[in-house]
Formats: sequence, structure tokens, C-alpha cells
Amino acid sequence: MALWDRVKESASTMQTQLVSKKNDLKSGAFRDASMAMCALVAAADGTVDPSERQRVAQLISTNEVLQNFPADDLRRRFEANLDKLAADFDFGKVGVLQEIAKAKKKPAEARAVIQIGIVIGGADGDFDKTEQAVVREACFTLDLPPHEFDL
Repeated sequence: MALWDRVKESASTMQTQLVSKKNDLKSGAFRDASMAMCALVAAADGTVDPSERQRVAQLISTNEVLQNFPADDLRRRFEANLDKLAADFDFGKVGVLQEIAKAKKKPAEARAVIQIGIVIGGADGDFDKTEQAVVREACFTLDLPPHEFDL
């Protein structure tokens, strides 16, 4: 199977798993952590071009699992995290990882945050090494083994 197909299949599988848990993913901690994860993946290479920002914002507003929350609120949180990363990536990453850590207390939410990172990273068909690296780092922040997600 080609790498492109594996990425698409993995993102699709993660999305299906997320939808099955939708009713369990309604906490503020999950909301905050998932928006931080989206921003971290979007800025994984150290920059966020406007088209990437728009694409991720679109994915956020159409993701079935995230429809538990008002779209405007999600977009505002996503943009705030992106702004932190754009201002100073290394310093901003510390704050964004702290947001991600909010999901640590509930293992189902922590796993869902990682799955969202993989879905966002694979959305363009190229879950590249920098995106994988930041999702792997988020696994460590959430005390989850990266190999559980093939990272």
C-alpha cells in the first residue's frame, strides 16, 4: 500500500473512532486541548501560511466531533494558539503543550486529542515528519505511548 493511501486510511480510521466517542468528548479540557493540537500541527514546520490556516479552520468547523462546541469559540481558540506559535514558536509551543496537557486526566480525551492531531496532519494527504514529531511530543505530554498511534 502506498504511503499516501496509508495516511488517508489512518486519518479515516482515527476520524471513525472519534465519531464513536463524540458523546464523551464534551469537556472544556478536551475543547482547549484539541484546538491547541490543531494549531500545533498546523504550525509544525514553524510557519503557518494563510491557506493552511484556512484549511485547518475549515476542518475544525466541519469535524463532526468538534460540533459539540460553538464553531466561533473553536476558531477563536485555534487562532489564539496559532498566534502564540507565530510570535515565538519555541516559547509558544510550551504554552500550547500546556493546553494539550489539560486532557491528561481523562485517557479517552487524551487519545482523542492525539487522534485529532493525526486527522488534521493527514488531511492534506501528507502527514509529514514535522507534523508527526509534534504529535509524538503531544503523546509524551499526555503520557501516551506514541507507538499506540503508529508514531
